[in-house]
Amino acid sequence: MWALLRLAAVVLTAAMACPGGGAYAQGVGIVQSDILVVDPERLFEETRLGQSIARKLQAERDALIARNRRIESELEAEERELTDLRPDTSPEDFRELADAFDTKVQTIRRDSERRVRELERNRERAPLDFMRQVEPVLVNVMREAGAVVVMDARSVLLRADVIDITDIVANRIDAVFPQPDGTVDNSGGSETDAPDAPDAPAAEGGTEPDEPQE
Repeated sequence: MWALLRLAAVVLTAAMACPGGGAYAQGVGIVQSDILVVDPERLFEETRLGQSIARKLQAERDALIARNRRIESELEAEERELTDLRPDTSPEDFRELADAFDTKVQTIRRDSERRVRELERNRERAPLDFMRQVEPVLVNVMREAGAVVVMDARSVLLRADVIDITDIVANRIDAVFPQPDGTVDNSGGSETDAPDAPDAPAAEGGTEPDEPQE
């Protein structure tokens, strides 16, 4: 608690030291301040890059659910066929068939659980990977503002809105990273702000009788 209060005091002091909430860099609309804040969650949710990553992960999840349902249906049909064979099959032969089927089911389940865990890890890691991709944009804005630190807005107790650069950074990200059609619009940023965006984190498709968690 005390750490948060000290943090808030530092942010407020820095903001109050700037006349009118802070001087702005000429022509760029960025406040000149030693301390800036940005909301990573908003960047991920509101930029086209973040939305593209989220859509890809959702598509992978949907594909995994669809395949799980298909595999489950196939296994149920195979189980019915095995049951139909029982009256005409010797106990020994039937036990061998049943054991093979059980081994197959267990193998599929283990593989499916691994794939679901991998998908969930990718979903959890996506925001961090996103921030790593857009770091050059943040660094450029930080330099233009003459700042020495950029803080996560969600961990700051109190702040002056003028030092929040979330909207500026979001516009820069949309300007320098490829659009859905593969083009890049540099009208809102510099070509040196960020490199070409790498592919979003991906998980392999898989089979899982239980659907991945939301």
